[in-house]
Amino acid sequence: MISTPPAAVWSVSELTTYLKRLLESDPLLQEVQVRGEISNFRRHSSGHLYFSLKDEKSLLSCVCFRNAASSLDFDPQEGQQVVAFGHVNVYEPQGKYQLMVITMQPDGLGELHQRFEALKARLAAEGLFAPERKRPLPRFPRSIALCTSPTGAAVRDMINILSRRFPLARLYLVPTIVQGAAAPASILASLDRAAQAGVDVILLGRGGGSLEDLWAFNEEAVARAIFACPIPVVSAVGHETDVSISDLVADLRAPTPSAAAELVVPDQTELLSHLSALESRARSALQDLARQRGLRLARLEQNPLFTRPEALLAPWLQRVDEAGERGTANLTQRLERAAAVLQRLEASLRALDPREVLQRGYALVQRTRDGALVNRVALAPAGEDLTIAVSDGTVPARVSGEKQGRLF
Repeated sequence: MISTPPAAVWSVSELTTYLKRLLESDPLLQEVQVRGEISNFRRHSSGHLYFSLKDEKSLLSCVCFRNAASSLDFDPQEGQQVVAFGHVNVYEPQGKYQLMVITMQPDGLGELHQRFEALKARLAAEGLFAPERKRPLPRFPRSIALCTSPTGAAVRDMINILSRRFPLARLYLVPTIVQGAAAPASILASLDRAAQAGVDVILLGRGGGSLEDLWAFNEEAVARAIFACPIPVVSAVGHETDVSISDLVADLRAPTPSAAAELVVPDQTELLSHLSALESRARSALQDLARQRGLRLARLEQNPLFTRPEALLAPWLQRVDEAGERGTANLTQRLERAAAVLQRLEASLRALDPREVLQRGYALVQRTRDGALVNRVALAPAGEDLTIAVSDGTVPARVSGEKQGRLF
């Protein structure tokens, strides 16, 4: 029970303190949600947020300290309809009650969150977020499509970073509506145009905003278009804390558009440095190789084969001469032995030659009718015509009779 002030006339501080204790002791005011329109919004250099919530009848002062403000998933804006959660207290120096905001969200965000989670679960079950279906980005893209608003800060950042890091890549800006009711259809058309252009990679993104501002990138049609796109897609929607369905289905998610530009291309400075290092290594390797070959050549030049070739060849030439002499002697001996054998064979042939026999007074008798050799009396009956061969010709003869018996 709160005690009453002891004096009948209260001071301002006493009354203010009493009201502060009264309000802060009411459990209903310790966890309260208030819907209203942001008014008089001010972001202090300390990071605290000061604003009011108003409706058609009343105005409520609000304070959101830095820690709570940094955890908000949207950027509060003047005139925005929100639902704030916190507790009521009294700021004694000004004698006013106010809402100490712990968190808040755009009005209607609860329904968007439910839709987001439902679609996320359904697409995940279909495998649209599966890591194994995500395609690697080309290491050195020759052409890049930027599907984003042509007037936002995001496109300027991306163009500057891409041009600085890798000027060899051609950039194609595909103007895209990234917020509002027309955004989903515009995103689908931009993805189709980029794919038909045959670029190597697509950057799809926009700068930060509230969940409602970014909602086009949570539409199912956009997610399925990214999934079906034949070109690798990098999604860069909002700030690092913003996660969209497009981020989950894309081949690569970048926390910001600027980060996306850095992820899709190499840094030409690093490449040139790497190439310079490779050139130095190659030059050093070639110099080492040339030095090694030079030393080897110098050693070869001192080899007797080059300094005194005749000294190396002399023993071999002598061996060749000796081998030639031995070969000639062997061949001569073989020829002499062959000639002796030939002479003996010639003598044997002469001894067996019938002409030599006829020269010694013998004759060769053949029957004239068939040329058969007559070497027995029975082969030459009486009346048989014979041809008698002697050393200088033949003599015809006829058998007049026959006589059996020894010749000698």
